[in-house]
Amino acid sequence: MMGMKRNRRAGAVVALTLGALLVATGCAGSGGDDGGSGGGDGDAELSIQFLPKNLGNPYFDTSNAGGAEAIEEFGGTYEEVGPTEASPTSQVSYIQTAAQQGVGGLVVSANDPEAICDALDEARSAGVKVVTFDSDTNPDCRDLFINQATAEGIAQVQVDLIAEQIGDAGQVAVLSASANATNQNAWIELMQEEFAASHPDIEVVEVVYGDDDDQTSFDKTAALLQTYPELKGIISPTTVGIAAAARYLSTSEYKGKVALTGLGTPNQMREYVEDGTVTAFALWNPADLGYLAAWAAQALITGEITGEEGDTFEAGKLGSYEVGPDATVLLGDPYVFDAENIGDFDF
Repeated sequence: MMGMKRNRRAGAVVALTLGALLVATGCAGSGGDDGGSGGGDGDAELSIQFLPKNLGNPYFDTSNAGGAEAIEEFGGTYEEVGPTEASPTSQVSYIQTAAQQGVGGLVVSANDPEAICDALDEARSAGVKVVTFDSDTNPDCRDLFINQATAEGIAQVQVDLIAEQIGDAGQVAVLSASANATNQNAWIELMQEEFAASHPDIEVVEVVYGDDDDQTSFDKTAALLQTYPELKGIISPTTVGIAAAARYLSTSEYKGKVALTGLGTPNQMREYVEDGTVTAFALWNPADLGYLAAWAAQALITGEITGEEGDTFEAGKLGSYEVGPDATVLLGDPYVFDAENIGDFDF
């Protein structure tokens, strides 16, 4: 079970860092030294590209800004590249270009666990260090995965929230991102297991996919409500989906009748919490996620770590982190946002 009270107390500390995290929204300048890179090679190629699932996604705008801040701190160069649509193979050409350009590191949120593996293998063979974050590939295809929180923790907090909001009984549906999204599918499977084990009076009637597109997610929300007139709640474990669903509910007859929760950013969801469309939702700090991913890439490039279990590295103001099993580094626990605390955050 997630410690929601503990998460709320931690929010005060998180809030103090958010303003600084969002300052770095552009490309960091290339420094002439390693900028305090933790004892690595000062001649290392600290050019790092961030490759999100798709451009124009507010979640990745925030996470990549955190990456840009970290790269500026250690004196590297930052660039964001990526497709406009989140399809399984849309990232391949950008990975191939990064390898041809000889960048030092590539930080990727994978649209598919398999589809980009060949391209990543080619990039790694060319000397590019590959860090996945947010959504992983198969472990053999990268050097490190920066996990925003455990899959179990993310699933549990969403189940807890919707169960509380609908009185632990009734029909719920899931509005996901793409059908191939590694992280979404893992969370949904765990949520379904938790519902079956601990919430027998809640029925998951359908999982639909909005492809992390605002209008598609909006339309899928409308379709769910028309198809299931007894629907009590919607879980959307994607920031695009939850905001689109909230936008639909906020002006519909279902406002206040159908609960909505999932994963969202405070700036996207603030108006919907304040107007009563949404009671509570969860997320980690995406700026911290990008910041940690950038420092991990730097540690790999400089040789501070190799990605072996037990390796440790410094991640600027976030402190020291240790590599766990399957070359995974854990950022921390999810955090619950509601009317009492959402005004304390700006991301």
